[in-house]
Amino acid sequence: MKKLIIAVLSLTILSCGTDVKKDYVTFSGKIENKNSDSIVVSTKGYSKTIQVSEDGSFSDTLKVTPGLFRFYDGGEYARLFLRNGFDLNMTLNTEEFDESIKFSGEGSENNNFIAENALKMEELFDLDVEELSLADLDQEMKQINTSMTEFINSKPEVDSIVSTEIKKSLANNIKGYQKYLGELIQLRQKLPKGTVSPLFENYENHDGTTTSLADLKGAYVYIDVWATWCGPCKMEIPFLKEVENDYHDKNIQFVSISIDREKDHQKWIDMVNDKQLGGIQLYADSDWNSKFVKDYYISGIPRFILIDPDGNIVTPDAPRPSNPKLREMLDELI
Repeated sequence: MKKLIIAVLSLTILSCGTDVKKDYVTFSGKIENKNSDSIVVSTKGYSKTIQVSEDGSFSDTLKVTPGLFRFYDGGEYARLFLRNGFDLNMTLNTEEFDESIKFSGEGSENNNFIAENALKMEELFDLDVEELSLADLDQEMKQINTSMTEFINSKPEVDSIVSTEIKKSLANNIKGYQKYLGELIQLRQKLPKGTVSPLFENYENHDGTTTSLADLKGAYVYIDVWATWCGPCKMEIPFLKEVENDYHDKNIQFVSISIDREKDHQKWIDMVNDKQLGGIQLYADSDWNSKFVKDYYISGIPRFILIDPDGNIVTPDAPRPSNPKLREMLDELI
């Protein structure tokens, strides 16, 4: 009898032991078409790099304070919710990044919600502002807020840390997006489609000559206003090269106007050479203070502008080369 009691007690101890929560996160997964040989999971005051195998698989442990983290695969970002005790698995195809993220295991419920929320936000914020007034925009933002708030509240099982942060992000996104789109609507009101484009004259051409906008009349002109120090501008370069190549036999000129300051003039020359930039490479006559820049109300770069063969504005804020909508626009026009 004594031996039986000891055996039962031993089993009880072992059974209880299996219920003890681990004080770390196990994070594993597989990435198709990986962008890098490592991923980074980070938040304020914390960062961990995890190696990715040749086949795209990864696995590691992380000791964390509960909260939202940023996942970076070397190309794009996603948000994660981590808490010690989670055993979280992620699958991802970088060719359809947001659409393909899926989670399984302990902690998956919260993280699948975050992924679903990101997709819903992207869908709702994909607005065509071509015909919107500022009053219309205000109404659209109110509808987005209502729709997203209902979606968040429909998931009571989600951790309060996640829902609180998602609601904060929603408010910030609506505020920022309304400001951005409001400025765009006002820009199109100041520079409406079909009106004569502001001009630039005798801008320095990288080939040693000078070029004016009037010289390009008779063709569509796609203008990229950029600078060598501008990270987002440089990110568009590979996409711009692809567009230039695909439309090289069409009635369109691709013009890049650098607004680098005079002290960086040589940097502009060197970058055009080093990166083998195509199209017509010009240097603005007075950086941000150039009349053309001011006439187009440019306060941030990159800015893309499309002008028709008669020298009239198609749009003062054309889609970026990385945006598929640019090709749709060009295919309709050319």
